[in-house]
Parts: sequence; structure tokens; C-alpha cells
Amino acid sequence: MARVREARRLAFARPLDHHGLEAATKLQVFGKQHSQGEVDMIRKAKAVWHGTGRDGSGALSSDSGILGDTPYSFRTRFENEKGTNPEELIAAAHAGCFTMALAFGMQMAGITPTELATEAAVTLEPEGQGFKISKSALTLRAKVPNLDEAKFLELAKGAEKNCPVSKVLNAEITLDAKLA
Repeated sequence: MARVREARRLAFARPLDHHGLEAATKLQVFGKQHSQGEVDMIRKAKAVWHGTGRDGSGALSSDSGILGDTPYSFRTRFENEKGTNPEELIAAAHAGCFTMALAFGMQMAGITPTELATEAAVTLEPEGQGFKISKSALTLRAKVPNLDEAKFLELAKGAEKNCPVSKVLNAEITLDAKLA
């Protein structure tokens, strides 16, 4: 835990790379090192399911504890029963990842936003006998003093293309970005 605190302290004290951490700090804190000096970060979540697809139910948990036996089922996914579903979690991950990537991009450009608010709307559509996630529509509303529209759009498009969740999604990704 002390190493993580030190990494956070160093991340704010030194210039940042495109991941938001200085390379030496990453090597001290995170997993396996690659020959180029990069490291793997591993995050885990677990799903437990009981019963059939339509009538069964499950629970999702994450190592961080933010998801702790969070219910999910056919009804939470395809109807409006309380609980979560994979698409909602992907939408949250995409909104969070994109927004953080944009914040780091702005930081590297010497820009401090007042607020970056992003909504991600993930589309699940039928495909053959199953379904596929076909789209993630990002809607960004930003308050950034003294930033012109062209630079704002350049930074937003860079974050949309380069955030790790955008890279992993095999879906159309759209971005509607506006300065307030």
C-alpha cells in the first residue's frame, strides 16, 4: 500500500506519460515487466450464475470491492429490474476511461478543465442467434476556461481513439463533444 501511495505522489510531482504515470513509477508498482519497460496491469472481476439463461440469476464481484455480489439476470439486462448488466458496466468503463484519458491529455497540454462530464450509451443488438455490442456513443460536455473549440475537439478525438476501452471495443464509437 505504501508503494501505491508513493506512486500516486510521484504521479503528481513528475511529468506524465500517455498512461498518466512516469515510467519508473509504473515499474515500481505494477505487475510483470516487458522488455520495452512496459508492464501489465491486471484487474479482476468475477461472475457467478445459477440456473438457466432466462430464469437464472447471477452476481458480479470485483477485487476492488466496488461490485460485491451485485445482482444481474435476464431481467436486469433485457427488462428494467434493479441490478446491473454487462452493457451498463461497459458503458461506465468507457465513459470513465475516455474522460480520464481526456483529463490526462489536457494536463499534458497545460490545460485544466473545470468539469468533464461524459455519458456512454452502449447499443446491444441481435446478431444471428445471439447479440453483439455494436456501438458506444460518447456524449461529452465540458467546462474548460480559455480553450478554443479546435483544440478541444483535437484533444477529445485523441482521447476517444486512445483510451484503452475504446481500443478494446469492436464496435462503432461516436463522439459528440461540446464546450459549455
